[in-house]
Amino acid sequence: MTMIKNDIHTCVTETLKVWPEVTRIVSTLHTEDQYNTAVTLLDELIDQVNINEDVNIESLIDTLGTLIKDYEDRNVPEPDTDPGGNLKYLMREHHVKQSDLPEIGSQGVLSEILSGKRKLNVRQIRLLSKRFHVSPAVFI
Repeated sequence: MTMIKNDIHTCVTETLKVWPEVTRIVSTLHTEDQYNTAVTLLDELIDQVNINEDVNIESLIDTLGTLIKDYEDRNVPEPDTDPGGNLKYLMREHHVKQSDLPEIGSQGVLSEILSGKRKLNVRQIRLLSKRFHVSPAVFI
């Protein structure tokens, strides 16, 4: 039992030495800037792990995902339940205008999507989910 306590004490001591550096990346998110930084880092890590599988990166991805979800649960209200309404909500929250989304289609196409006259296609859903860092389910 003493051996286990010593191992734990050593582990905590070593962790505390690097903790100031670790908390620059892994820490509870309190501000929108911290949230945006975490989302950007998460995107970069996902790209990195897609190139080279790495259990350490995957663990960090899981941890950042949990911290981001916690922030969103506390600070981001749930959007409407229809795809067009969800897109309107996300555009408003991110200060995005129709003209900022040319990859989705013309302004006429986007107006039809926002009004519910047209449905999003798979390509548009993929692009929007990546742009707004949300699940594709938000647009289905």
